[in-house]
Parts: sequence; C-alpha cells; structure tokens
Amino acid sequence: MKIPQKKFKAAILVELKKPLIIDEICLPENLEPGQVLVKIHFSGICGSQLGEIDGVKGFDNYLPHLLGHEGSGTVIEVGPGVRHVKPNDHVVMHWRKGQGIEAVPPTYMWGDKKVNAGCITTFSEYSIVSENRLTVIPENYNKELAALFGCAVTTGFGVIVNNAKLKIGESVIVYGAGGVGLNIIQAAAMTSAHPIIAVDLYSGRLEIAQKAGATHVINASTDDSKSEIEQILKNAPVDVFIDNTGVPKIIELGYSLTSAGGRVVLVGVPPVECNTSIYTLPLHFGKSISGSHGGETIPHVDIPRYLSLHKSGKMSLDHLITHRISLDGINAGINGMRNGSIHGRIVIGMDAK
Repeated sequence: MKIPQKKFKAAILVELKKPLIIDEICLPENLEPGQVLVKIHFSGICGSQLGEIDGVKGFDNYLPHLLGHEGSGTVIEVGPGVRHVKPNDHVVMHWRKGQGIEAVPPTYMWGDKKVNAGCITTFSEYSIVSENRLTVIPENYNKELAALFGCAVTTGFGVIVNNAKLKIGESVIVYGAGGVGLNIIQAAAMTSAHPIIAVDLYSGRLEIAQKAGATHVINASTDDSKSEIEQILKNAPVDVFIDNTGVPKIIELGYSLTSAGGRVVLVGVPPVECNTSIYTLPLHFGKSISGSHGGETIPHVDIPRYLSLHKSGKMSLDHLITHRISLDGINAGINGMRNGSIHGRIVIGMDAK
C-alpha cells in the first residue's frame, strides 16, 4: 500500500556510546503486509535503550537505526492483512508480541542513507510498526500515561505476577527503582507483600519508591545494603529477590540472601561477557533463578486489565512520570537517567503536525 511521502523528526543511533542524532528522515513509499503507520504522541525511555546505545549485548550490526519500545499513538494507515487495528485507533505501542502479523521491519531514508528499525520504534514523530506491537485502547484514555503500558507497567506487574509469582505476606527485595522497578514495587504492594525493600543508588528514586509502596528503602551509595537488608529481615532469608541492574555482584548477593524455596528474578541484563558465579546445589532443593522477558506479558490480554485497574483508582501512575521533554532534548534526558538526576519515568512528547 502506497503512503504519502513525508519527512519527520527522529532520534538516530549512528555510533555506539555516542549521543543520538536528531534529524529528519523519510517514510518508505509502501506499507508492507502487517505494517502500520502510527503518529506517535508520547514515548518513554527505558533502561534497555541505554543498554542499546552502550552496546551491552555486543557489536551492533544494524547501525544506523532507530530506538524506543514503549509509546502511545494514533493509527494513520494500515498495510495489507492488518485486522486488529484501523485508521484513527488510539494504541499502546509495546515491544512484547501481541495480536496480529509479525511484519518485516521498515527501512527509512536519511538523505541518501538507509536507517534501519525493528518491529517497533518510538523515538520519532511517526513510526512504521508491526501490527503485533500495537494494542487498541479507549480514545479518551490519557495519551501520556498510555505510553507507560508499552513496557514500564506491563513489565513491572508481569514480573510480580508471572515471574516471581509473589504471594500475600511474602518478603521481596527490588534492587533498582527506575521506571520498571517502581511498577514492580507497586505490584508487590498490591499483592500485600511484606516487607517490600527497595534498593537504589539515588535518594530521589527511593522517595518515589516509598510512594509506590516500598516499606523500607536503602541507599546503596551510602549504606551497606547487605547489612541493612539483614537488619530489616532480622537475618531471615528473603522470599523473592528481583534485580533490575544486571550487575553480576548484585545478582550473586540476591542469590545468597534468598530462602531455600525462594526465587531470584533477573530483569536487568549484564553486559556481554560479564559472568555471574553462584553455588548451584540449592537449585536442586527448591531455590530458583530465572530471567524475565518483559514479565512474560501478553499485551492484548494484560493491557486492558491494567488500564481497568488504573481507571478504577487501584493503580497509581501520575507519580511515576517525573520529567517531560521534547524529542530535541532526548540526549539530555538520557544523561539524566545515567547520572540519577531523573528519578522516575521520563516521557518524550512529540509535536508532529
């Protein structure tokens, strides 16, 4: 299907460990089967994008390319075969696979250069997205908050429900209180876990963690987190340890603190070739360690459920967004996430016409 040729602003990763370049790129001439053209309203920035910029998983074969995996938007056009969304639908854009076709990724033009993209990208005013990365939401739902359901909310709640399988009254440690971590804490509080111990390097994040439901907070930059945890738990083991950092020594710490039948859930991803060392015998007797893949969320099932929770007042989201920027300010926003000056979720507002 032919689409009108249009230039629009995007943030492009050209070189690893370098700032993104903000410039105009051009849409391809056609939408392929399963592709959907979306006008983006808001995008979040997740720690995963910082990892992509830094090349934590190794050499990047797709440079230059676009980034971003959570957002909200309005459908403009749909390609052949698309059945689950239609023009003018309001949608959450998510990286986990949902209903519909897995389309081939688009290629944009940047002058005479090709710019690659995955099945979803959100750091741009427009994006061609695979149908199965979109879930329709009510037209009157807050577009800014809707962006959080692309990853932060769904991953956070999925980690508690699907990965940790947290039970009422169990103890939990959440190491790393960024955008995903705060939602993990909120989901743990809604499950009536106790205690809920949040650990982070920055006091601003820990203040929000308390609002999200943490019963105890530990600043790992000033305190001995292991000693503080043992004091809170009165030297008892913890039922669930959730790591959002991907730091091997923290993973090892969590494994050592977890009970014989406890669970260690890894959300953060260590850099390539950074190995973790654990004594595996307890795994034969009930202890478990597992990696989370977006909380194993099923977007078209879980997003409507979580939207309902928010609309009923049982879930709070307003305090999670602490910074709002334009696309031109994305590099400053990324730097703020790195140095801890940005405490909660940062949201990019697009102003495309």
